[in-house]
Amino acid sequence: MNIHAIINEAFQNTRFTALNGEKPELKEGRLFVPPSLLRGLAEECFRSLAFYFRESFLARLAAALADPASSTNDRVSLNALLKNAVVAAKGKLALCQDTGTAVIYGWKPESVFTGADDAAQLEAGTAAAYLKNHLRSSQVAPLSFFEEYNTGNNLPAQIRLEAVPPPFISGADQGNAGRLSYRFLFAAKGGGSSNKTGLFAMSKALLEEQAFEEFLEEKIRSLGAAACPPYRLAVVIGGASPELNLDILKLATTEILDRAPYFEEYKGPHPFLLRDRYWEEKAVEIGRKTGIGAQFGGRQFLLDARVIRMPRHAASCPVSIGVSCAAHRNMLAYIDRDGIHIEELCRDPGTFLSARGIGLADVSGLSESGNVPVRAAERACSENYRIDLNLPVQDIRSVLDSQRIGNRLSLCGKLIVARDAAHLKWHELIRAGKELPGYLYRHPIYYAGPSATPPGMIIGSLGPTTAQRMDPYADELMSRGIALITLAKGNRGTAWTQACKKYGGFYLGTIGGAAALPAEENITACEVLDYPELGMEAVRLIEVKDMTAFIIVDNKGNELYRQFAAGVIASLPANY
Repeated sequence: MNIHAIINEAFQNTRFTALNGEKPELKEGRLFVPPSLLRGLAEECFRSLAFYFRESFLARLAAALADPASSTNDRVSLNALLKNAVVAAKGKLALCQDTGTAVIYGWKPESVFTGADDAAQLEAGTAAAYLKNHLRSSQVAPLSFFEEYNTGNNLPAQIRLEAVPPPFISGADQGNAGRLSYRFLFAAKGGGSSNKTGLFAMSKALLEEQAFEEFLEEKIRSLGAAACPPYRLAVVIGGASPELNLDILKLATTEILDRAPYFEEYKGPHPFLLRDRYWEEKAVEIGRKTGIGAQFGGRQFLLDARVIRMPRHAASCPVSIGVSCAAHRNMLAYIDRDGIHIEELCRDPGTFLSARGIGLADVSGLSESGNVPVRAAERACSENYRIDLNLPVQDIRSVLDSQRIGNRLSLCGKLIVARDAAHLKWHELIRAGKELPGYLYRHPIYYAGPSATPPGMIIGSLGPTTAQRMDPYADELMSRGIALITLAKGNRGTAWTQACKKYGGFYLGTIGGAAALPAEENITACEVLDYPELGMEAVRLIEVKDMTAFIIVDNKGNELYRQFAAGVIASLPANY
C-alpha cells in the first residue's frame, strides 16, 4: 500500500468545513488556484492550531483522566490540560506558549496550478497568523556563526510540496476537473517535542523480539518528561534511507498515517509501510511501567503509539522514535474548485472536561458511566502546600526542606522569568568579572518565554521550558547564591542535581503544555526587567497566585525522575 493511498484515506475520513470567499477557476481543464487562497489558507490554519485541538486528541486526554488506575498527579496534570483547552478555545491565549515551528506538507496534482511561488505564498500567510494572533516568534537566524537574532515573524517555516498523480477526490465526483484538489497538512511543532526525535543506525540484529523489546524500552524510558507528556509516540523501523525514515516518523506523529493497515490485515503485494498492533500495545505498556505518567508520576506517559515497519536496504536498518506532546496541533485542509476546506477542530472542549462530549464512547478505557474524576483532581489542587515566594530565598528553602520529592505545591508571589538567552548574558557578565543584576538574588527563577500579550491581558500564554538546557550554568550560579530555587519542566542532569545537594538548591516542576491556563488564572502581574531586545526571552518579573508545582530535585540530591528510572518508585498509587 503506497503512502499516497494512505494519505488519501485520511482525507476521506476527516470532516471539513468550507470557508467563504474567493474560489479557484477552471482554465482549459486545469484548476487555477489564486495565490491569495494559499495565503489565506495558511493564515487560517495556523490561527486555528494555536487555539483548538482535534476531538480525537481531547477524547484521549479525557479517557486517561477517567482511568481509575491513574495517579492523583496524573489527574492533576490531565485536568489542567483539559482546562487549558477550554481557556484557549476562547481565541485569545494560545494553547502553548511555544506556538511551534510552522510545518506545511502539500500534495499538488499536475492539473492544479497557481502561477506563483507556492511556498512563498504559504509563508506569507504563516507570518500573518503569528503576527495578528499574538503568537510567539520562536525562530532565530544567524547574524554570524555564533550570533543570532529573532526573526520576529516565526519564519522560516518548514514547507514540503510534492507533485502527485491525479485524481484526489474531494466531495462528489463531478468529472475529472471537479475532482482535483490541492491538499495540505499543517502542523505546529514545539521545540521540546522536536528535540525528542532520535534516529539510530541499527542492523539486522535488532530484528529479533528480545533485542527489539530491550531497544524499545531503553528509548521510551530515555524520553523523559521534558517534552510535556502524555505523548503520542511514533516508532519507524526501516526505510530506503534515514531521511525517508524520519519523514515518515514526522507524518506518523500527526495522525495522517493512521489509516495504514496492520500486518495481519494486509494481503496485497510489496507494502510500502505497515503498522504492528502488538508492538504498539507493548510500547504503551512500557510507557506505563516508567512511572513518569502525565509529567509527575503515574501511568499515563503515552496516550497511544504508532509502530511502523518499512522496507529497507539489506545493509541498513534505520530506526527513529519521536513524539507529539501535550500540545498536539495538526490539521488537514484542501482547496478544490469550491474553495478552501479546513478540518473541523473542536471549538467546545468543555464537553470533554465533563466527559459527555462527542466521541468519548469510542475511546477504550473510559468507564461506562462516562464520569471523569475532575472534582477529585480539583480537590487535589486545592490541597497543595502553599509556598510564599515573597519570603527571602533562604526562608523559602527552609520551607521546602520539610517537603518530599513529588509533593504538590501552590506557589504565590514573585518569580523571575528567564531562559537560554538571558542565562548566556549572565554567563558573559561573570566571565567579564562584572556585577550580576540584583533581582537574581531576590527571587526564584522560572524558565519560560511567553507568547505575545493579547490586548487586555496581563501576559500572553506562559508555560515552562525544558530545564536541562540551563544545566551548564549550575555551579557558577548556585555558588554565587543564584538559582537556588528554579521552576521549569522535565528532568535535570547530574550536574544540576549535584549542585542542589552542594549548595542547598531546589528544582520545581510545573505542568508543561498548559500555557493558556496560568496566563488567565495564575499570573496577576508582569513587567519586563532586563534585555527587552531579546523579545520573548527578555527577563520578566511576574507575580503568581495558586500556581501548581511539584518538587523534582531537593537539597539532598534526590531527583524524582531518576528514582522512577531506577525503579525506586515504580509508579505512584492512585491516591498519591
